[in-house]
Amino acid sequence: MVGDPEIQAFFDEPTNTVTYLVWDPDSRHGVAIDPVLDFDPASGVVNDDSVAELLAAAQAEGVTIDWVLETHIHADHLSGAPLIKARTGARIAIGEHVREVQNIFRPIFGAADVKAEGGDFDRLLKDGERIEVGGLSIEVIHTPGHTPACVSYRIGNSVFVGDTLFMPDYGTARTDFPGGDARTLYRSIHRLLALPPETRLFMCHDYKAPGRDQFAWETTVAEERAANRHVHEGVAEDDFVAMREERDRTLCTPRLLIPSIQVNMRAGRFPPADEHGVRYLRVPVTLKEGTHSRAIS
Repeated sequence: MVGDPEIQAFFDEPTNTVTYLVWDPDSRHGVAIDPVLDFDPASGVVNDDSVAELLAAAQAEGVTIDWVLETHIHADHLSGAPLIKARTGARIAIGEHVREVQNIFRPIFGAADVKAEGGDFDRLLKDGERIEVGGLSIEVIHTPGHTPACVSYRIGNSVFVGDTLFMPDYGTARTDFPGGDARTLYRSIHRLLALPPETRLFMCHDYKAPGRDQFAWETTVAEERAANRHVHEGVAEDDFVAMREERDRTLCTPRLLIPSIQVNMRAGRFPPADEHGVRYLRVPVTLKEGTHSRAIS
């Protein structure tokens, strides 16, 4: 198919995240999708190993990265987008509904420095909009449900689905984050599953479902229709919603949720440094009913 890209995947096992380098084989221009910044929450140390690996691969292939495309505000890893921008001049884009996510979390984290109207990002993308990169035409598909801002990117015969779907043996994304909705997710998934059956689907994460020995992140529309354990053909919307909401009640908070949200809603930027040059991430504290505040204040 004309306009199909070359694709190289980078799997970050500490966060179970897949980053993609996607490029036009003729012009050698391309994009990075969902890049990871390495972060140790115990020490607060950040390093650029994952970004450096991606940029080294781009250099080896002779690829110029024009855009960093985020599928959503991730809750499980910090974005490496600003490093790529600083080193290549690439611009950072995300779905336009990121403004809703920022409005939810700005007061929670006291993030007054977050720019209005998504201004930390270089471009906010609408459903159906296209980005032209060399000979590639990248279509934006709004696929909310996991978060209000989730988008998928269709490039030729390939779709990068973010957290909307997982491999068929693992299922679908959680919907219990603020602004998430199981019914909306079901409808977004069916929008993707209405694509031609041979369409390649690339996941943002893999957690190696029980019984599988290897990590995996590529499947097809046909395989998801036939075998996705949560949303295969024949699963009704109400049944999916009941399953998803019941399952979400059993899930733990992602390990990196608090730092990830604060950094990623700023397009990968850390909060401003204080007068001593130190940057801090905030941890909101909720006292459960029955906790005596005087005893811990």
